[in-house]
Amino acid sequence: MQQHRFRVERTAHYYTLGEPGPHIRQLWIVCHGYGQLADEFLKDFEQLDNGHTLVVAPEGLNHFYRKGFAGPVGANWMTRHFREDEIGDYARYLHDLHAHYLARLPKDVRVVLLGFSQGAATVCRWMLALQPRFHDLLLWAGLPPEDLNYQEHHNYLSDKNLYLLYGTSDPFLTPDRFTLLHELEEKNGIDFGEQSFDGGHEIPSDVLHDFLKKFN
Repeated sequence: MQQHRFRVERTAHYYTLGEPGPHIRQLWIVCHGYGQLADEFLKDFEQLDNGHTLVVAPEGLNHFYRKGFAGPVGANWMTRHFREDEIGDYARYLHDLHAHYLARLPKDVRVVLLGFSQGAATVCRWMLALQPRFHDLLLWAGLPPEDLNYQEHHNYLSDKNLYLLYGTSDPFLTPDRFTLLHELEEKNGIDFGEQSFDGGHEIPSDVLHDFLKKFN
């Protein structure tokens, strides 16, 4: 038995808040977490719909029933099954979507990449694989992958703002995982600027509101 690869065209889905045009000052590309759908996730960012911000929420290419064989559907970005192919597929998808909107926006638009939970690793892998133009990286309730070489991309990252927001009651971000994060930062000479808030695995509207002051 032999394994083969054959690349096919896929239809991806995404949702937006705002309309592209010369009035847009910020482009946010926000990647959801495991089991979410992009339209549900985009509701967390409705306060960004202010007339000068465009929010693009791509949806993972993999879908599944959240419970059993029927009912609510969720999406994910990858599993361990043929993981490298899935990473390559979603990186190209996100890169094409990024380019599609940059071409329709002012040259000086500020680009913010946000990944929530599994979306945090997704954004990091796309970022280092294809090096999209951006200004701010915001990892929310998710940590950067430990198997990437950030030091190798020091020049690319040196002028970017890196942030990591998490709830102090988030069950997925254990002390052991933060120990690995700090080892990664020390090894690669990088700082993700940790900021915590009272809460769990979520994006509270008041925390996002306060964080947005950095972009005004």
